[in-house]
Amino acid sequence: MAEIVLKNIKKIYPNEKKSKSLFGKKTEQKKSNLEVTEEGVVAVQDFNLTIKEHEFVVLVGPSGCGKSTTLRMIAGLEDISAGELYIDGKLVNDVAPKDRDIAMVFQSYALYPNMTVYDNMAFTLKLKKVDPQVIDQKVRAAAETLGITAYLDRKPKALSGGQRQRVAIGRAIVRDPKVFLMDEPLSNLDAKLRIEMRSAIRDVQKQIGITTVYVTHDQEEALAISDRIAVMKDGIIRQIGSPQDIYARPYDAFVSTFIGHSNLFHGTLKRADGGYNVVFNNGFSIFMDNISSEAKDGEEVVISVRPEEFSISETGIDCKILNRVFLGKYTNYFLEFAPGMVLDDQPSIE
Repeated sequence: MAEIVLKNIKKIYPNEKKSKSLFGKKTEQKKSNLEVTEEGVVAVQDFNLTIKEHEFVVLVGPSGCGKSTTLRMIAGLEDISAGELYIDGKLVNDVAPKDRDIAMVFQSYALYPNMTVYDNMAFTLKLKKVDPQVIDQKVRAAAETLGITAYLDRKPKALSGGQRQRVAIGRAIVRDPKVFLMDEPLSNLDAKLRIEMRSAIRDVQKQIGITTVYVTHDQEEALAISDRIAVMKDGIIRQIGSPQDIYARPYDAFVSTFIGHSNLFHGTLKRADGGYNVVFNNGFSIFMDNISSEAKDGEEVVISVRPEEFSISETGIDCKILNRVFLGKYTNYFLEFAPGMVLDDQPSIE
């Protein structure tokens, strides 16, 4: 097991053709939310993160935010354009992937169809000429942990998607790596299997205590399995914290709407005794005493409110229910507080 330290990591994909302005100066622009410079597309920029030994950290964000690129740089599958990467205290920027002592699980299971589950899990160890007895012990121990002992003699085509992913994870576990990297390993599974497998992955990680970096765009998955979450957007970390901290105290509007549902109220601060009144665009105001001491009178603000903080009653803020959608354990209400001020995705437990 090992600590992973990323210091000022940057990844630039070079342009095929450098573009210049009419005066030959460097041009900068925005394309697909990523910065494009004369050097190329900046996919990850100034990435700083320390992942402690035994910790389970999830990189989460929308497609194209740089999370998989970051994971591939840790694995050595992508070159690092700038910055330093340390694994177990060793600078590994120029260390080959095979020498980093990491194991990686991808979206695809990448199992050998002509081999049994046992042989798939043992394959890497056999290449390293590990003693057959040791191989047998490691394979059977991993199979027991993952609940696939009964399938060791089967071939992948005889397994379900969830079982195949367990085999892929088992193949990584038997190597006893210092670091476990997982790139959206559950994206090919149906909803029920995803829930089952994420619990299995978390249980296995706790048992073996391996340092794990996990990539997903699924916010619920990130909240369910992580020790800490790094929320990314446009190649930048927007917030790092425990699932509880990220959910309860999002740093900005993007984090509050990407992790869980949030309703955003736009208003203006008016200083009052012991705090501020927040005057919203529909004229409604509310007193708040936990506004930052750096806030200024007259400053425009955005207040994020989680849906479960609302309840529908005859007293409170006047609004109009535009639509109601029943979704089993909760109901979505679409509410209009003022013309053009519509809030949606507001679960009310019924």
